[in-house]
Amino acid sequence: MTHTTRNERRAAADRPAVPKWLRILLPAALILTWLTVAGIGGPYFGKVDEVSSNDQTSYLPESADATRVQEMLGDFDDTEAIPALVVFVSDEQLSDEQLSSLAEVMTKVATIEGIEGIGADVSPLIPSEDGLAAQAFVPILSSAEVGDTVAELSAELATAAPEGIETFVTGPAGFTADLVSAFAGIDGLLLGVALLAVLVILLLVYRSFLLPIAVLSTSLFALCAALLTVWWLAKWDILLLSGQTQGILFILVIGAATDYSLLLVARYREALRVENDKWVATMSAIKGSFEPILASGGTVIAGLLCLLLSDLKSNSALGPVASIGIIFAMLSALTLLPAMLFAFGRAAFWPRRPRFEPDVVAAENGMPDRGLWTKLAHLVQRRPRIIWVATTLVLLIGALGVTQLKADGVAQSELVLGQSEARDGQQALGEHFPGGSGSPALIIVDESEMDDAVAVLLADDGIDGVAVTTEDSPSGSAPVTAEGITPVGPPGTPEPSPTTVDGQVLLRATLTDAADSAAAGQTVTDLRAEFIDTAPSALVGGVTATAVDTNTASIHDRNLIIPLVLAVITLILMVLLRSVLAPVLLIITTVISFGTAMGVSALVFNGLFQFPGADPAVPLFGFIFLVALGIDYNIFLMTRVREESLQHGTRKGVLRGLAITGGVITSAGLVLAATFTALAVIPILFLVQLAFIVAFGVLLDTFVVRTLLVPALSYDLGRVIWWPSKLSKHPQPENHEPEAP
Repeated sequence: MTHTTRNERRAAADRPAVPKWLRILLPAALILTWLTVAGIGGPYFGKVDEVSSNDQTSYLPESADATRVQEMLGDFDDTEAIPALVVFVSDEQLSDEQLSSLAEVMTKVATIEGIEGIGADVSPLIPSEDGLAAQAFVPILSSAEVGDTVAELSAELATAAPEGIETFVTGPAGFTADLVSAFAGIDGLLLGVALLAVLVILLLVYRSFLLPIAVLSTSLFALCAALLTVWWLAKWDILLLSGQTQGILFILVIGAATDYSLLLVARYREALRVENDKWVATMSAIKGSFEPILASGGTVIAGLLCLLLSDLKSNSALGPVASIGIIFAMLSALTLLPAMLFAFGRAAFWPRRPRFEPDVVAAENGMPDRGLWTKLAHLVQRRPRIIWVATTLVLLIGALGVTQLKADGVAQSELVLGQSEARDGQQALGEHFPGGSGSPALIIVDESEMDDAVAVLLADDGIDGVAVTTEDSPSGSAPVTAEGITPVGPPGTPEPSPTTVDGQVLLRATLTDAADSAAAGQTVTDLRAEFIDTAPSALVGGVTATAVDTNTASIHDRNLIIPLVLAVITLILMVLLRSVLAPVLLIITTVISFGTAMGVSALVFNGLFQFPGADPAVPLFGFIFLVALGIDYNIFLMTRVREESLQHGTRKGVLRGLAITGGVITSAGLVLAATFTALAVIPILFLVQLAFIVAFGVLLDTFVVRTLLVPALSYDLGRVIWWPSKLSKHPQPENHEPEAP
């Protein structure tokens, strides 16, 4: 029996006894509490769409022009309907008989539930100049199930249209239906794929039945609690929730809770080898895991809460929503999982139960004498400088690809991957009508400046025509030319008067280019610049303006938040590691890794997947998750390295920390990468790109940065890594080799 083992046993004997009834009651109470929460929160998985919204305008800053126009729009038009655009296309000239038949079709579809004005003519058919197409507008009630209504409309049109005429449903309602359909798999498919991926990895890691179930239960119960909290906060209008935010919440909670659980289970296994009492082993596991789990979750929460400073509400809303998820992930890992592990005891690891063997552990001196991670530690010991210099150079070369990243926004029609009737319809529309038909630019301007605003619009090549809202026309608007407002009706119809609200009028300008194209965006930008001098009161809104304002806010958020997140996480690491140099170096390695992940992703997106580009928020979200989550593995490693350094010296501490944490950190990285990869099952461009960036970046952190770069750099520097703490200045105990940087 070694001196160390005797000390450990003496310390254990000196610990105050915990009453047996409390040992039983406390874990049971924790398990019952979490079961109750899961039972209440579980049914909310199918109800998220009741409190979520995917309307881009609702996420813009209140000061944005598009937001202000949207708020004022109801004063000119009391309908809240979402316009759908029906397009009929033929290979031959449409005859009068065919046009009459199509008009009857439109009258018939007006009876579909969910369409405003049931039983009435939806709108007159508008033939194209080339005679090969016709279009009509269908108002879809926003209170209806837009996706179901559009699907029913599309099916009815395909059945009722004359032979040889192709039909499409596009416009805002068509693209909204695409988004609804794409997000429909979040509650079932996304969750199922993520949990299955985690289960497979856990089975391979533990080769046990009970442990994977316990860890998965920890993750799932944490998600139920988070979803229950977020749902009611969204219901009370305290938080904004979208399908995108919901998907990220699911993945983040499952991945984070599993990672924290892996760390605690590893500590529990270690404790069972030196403690015969499973209560003592459980408390030891909590004590050893508490600080790294709290620090890890704290860095993620700090990074996420920086999003509150975002102009874009879709970004600022994600911060608190995801932070709530991380809080419950930590709580479940530190309460529910220990309670289950205590209940199972050594049987949790069946059939590979850890033995009570304190003498063997003492002989190992805390470091495995064989295995991949021990061999890797010896490799780092032999060639530290070559390893960290070489890995840094490779990462920097990979980061060069970031120059190819096209993150300046994508067209609305490209947001949903795969087949899209709305996208096909917009393409057909652009071939026969002005590209912006159905999604005009909306200009609200003082009536006294109306003529000047119309002159600017008509002079712009990006505008095909202008109409003004008026109550005197059957369609609710009348064309405007340089000569004035054109009467709609038989000859002799008097010129209508524009509708005015607080001395303002609403103009609708049809764009020459597709409303979600870069050319249309440039037209809106140019118009705003022109209006500054000619019609200062003019506000430009609509679909295109919303996209322009969204991109502008997104770029602002990216430039503001990335440096802020770096500063906040650096401060947290300084407190955790009681050092200045180590946190700075860890942040630098993580940023280099992020650059490499973005560089490789850019090359893959452009060359392999041929994506049309990326949203400006993609680099921001990628940075938040990769830096906040990637630093987790450095925290897991370096907190253990510091713990070992206090006893064995820094260089031995680095080797021991690498060997001891290698398995658990690698498993955690694989789990997190697998869960984020699951996001790719939702056919939304943003989520697919985020899934690749985070999954690849996490694997890079796991197998390169944490495994080679950080240990080799720390070993090469020696105890100076802890500067300016006492650990960097004084000789360190027990068999430490010379410490020369």
